[in-house]
Amino acid sequence: MDECVDQPWQWRSGWRRWVFPSFWLVYLLQTVGGLGEHAEGVGFLVGIGALIAFAVIYVLGLPFGNSHRRTWRAVGAMVVLTAVETVFAREDAFVMCIFIAVLVMATGSRWSFPTVGVLAAVAVATPALIPAWHAGADWDMAISLPLVAFAMFGFFAIIRSARELAAARSEVVRLAAENERSRIARDLHDLLGHSLTTITVKAALAKRLAERDPARAAIEIGEVEALSRSALVDVRAAVAGYREVSLAGELATARHVLRSAGVDPHLPGAVDVVPAEHSELFGWAVREGVTNVVRHARAANCEITVGNTWVQIEDDGRGAVVGGTGTGLLGLGERVAACGGTLHHGPSSVGWTLRIDVPAVDR
Repeated sequence: MDECVDQPWQWRSGWRRWVFPSFWLVYLLQTVGGLGEHAEGVGFLVGIGALIAFAVIYVLGLPFGNSHRRTWRAVGAMVVLTAVETVFAREDAFVMCIFIAVLVMATGSRWSFPTVGVLAAVAVATPALIPAWHAGADWDMAISLPLVAFAMFGFFAIIRSARELAAARSEVVRLAAENERSRIARDLHDLLGHSLTTITVKAALAKRLAERDPARAAIEIGEVEALSRSALVDVRAAVAGYREVSLAGELATARHVLRSAGVDPHLPGAVDVVPAEHSELFGWAVREGVTNVVRHARAANCEITVGNTWVQIEDDGRGAVVGGTGTGLLGLGERVAACGGTLHHGPSSVGWTLRIDVPAVDR
C-alpha cells in the first residue's frame, strides 16, 4: 500500500527533474544561430552534435542527489564541449558558459565563485583576443553570467536547506515513533506485570482454598476477575496515554497485594511529605518494587518508606532478582532519569533494596 501511495510523488519528481532544467536550454538557440552563421556542412553537423551532448550532460549533471563528484565531471566535459563549439559557432558558443556556471554553483564548493570568475573572464575577453572572429569583448557576459551564478547559488542553497529540513523532520518522526513504542512497552510491562502477578497469587490462593474453604476461594476468584477487568482498563489507558498513577493509590494496592502473597507490609501512614510532582514517579516505583518482591523475593516482610525527595522499598527476602535487571527496572530507570533522579537497587543487609532519589522541587 505504501508503494502505491509513493508512486504519484515519484512520477511528479521525475517530471520536474527533466523538464524544468531542460526548459532553460532554449537559450542555447543563440549558439545554434552562431553555427548557422559561421559553419556549414560537416562543421554545422558536428557543432549541433556537440551542442546536443552539452545539453544532455548538463541535465544529467544537475546534483539532485548528493554526488558532487559527478557534477564536477560534468563541468569538465561541458568545458571541453564549449571549447570545441567555439571552433564552429565562435563567440556565440560562450553562452554555454552560463550553464557551466549553474553546475559549478550547484556543487556549493569553495571553488565555485573563483571558477565562475574565470568563466566570466574567458567569455568576455576571448572574442576580442581572436582577430579572425572580428568581434570585440562581450561585456554582456560580464554582467549576465555572474548574475545567473548568484541567483543559482541562492536557488541551490534553498534546495539544500529543504533537503536538510526534510531529513530532520523524518528523524523527528522516527524518534517520536520510537519514544512512543518505548513508552507503551514500558507502561504495559509496569501495568500488566503488577496486575498479572497479583492475579497469579490470588489464583494460587483460591486453588489451595478450593477444598478447605470454598466460600473464601469464591471471594478470591471474584477478586481475580475484578483485577483482570482493572488491568484491561489500565492497558487501554496506558495506550491512550491517560493513565493515572499516584503514590497513595499504589500504597493501598501494595498493602493488599503483599498480604495476599503472605508478605507482611510495613507502609507509611501518610504521604503528605511527597510533593505532587513526584507522586506519579514514586507510585511507579512502589508498583515495580512490590511486583518484584512478590515475584522473586520470597520475603516475609516488606517495608516502604518515603521522603520529600526519595522512596525506598526494602524486603527481607533472598536478596536477588532472578535474571538480573529486568524490563521493569529498565523502564523505571528511564522514568527516573527523565526527572533528573537516580535509581539504586541491590542487596542490602536484610535482603533487597530499591531506592529512588530525585531533586527537590523548587517552590
